[in-house]
Amino acid sequence: VTQTLTPEDLVSWLRDEKWKAHKDYLIVDVRPRFDGGNIATAVNIPREEFNEADKALLAAPRKLVFHCHHSLHKGPASAANYLKTVGASEGQEVYVLEGGYAKWAEVYSKEKDLVENLKKDEG
Repeated sequence: VTQTLTPEDLVSWLRDEKWKAHKDYLIVDVRPRFDGGNIATAVNIPREEFNEADKALLAAPRKLVFHCHHSLHKGPASAANYLKTVGASEGQEVYVLEGGYAKWAEVYSKEKDLVENLKKDEG
């Protein structure tokens, strides 16, 4: 079962020096590419089917956060597909980011520690 994660909670994970990206949590952006930037430390897996390399990457973190542009379709579908076809590791929690990248960028585009790969005219 996936849970919803608020952007504010994800900010606290990103800014907590005790939490390590790709170990304690992994942010999975399922958009076709990082158009308009991306959440800091996110990986881009633009598909609902996971290959062996994806499975290994996704299995390690304690918390997975999936999102797409608005987290209405592809993000939730990818999270559900991960749980159905791969299955969460023991103790692993799976989330969908509330509001997706659109809400994230709207609120945090000026925060250099929270957004990467923004072009100068986008932020």
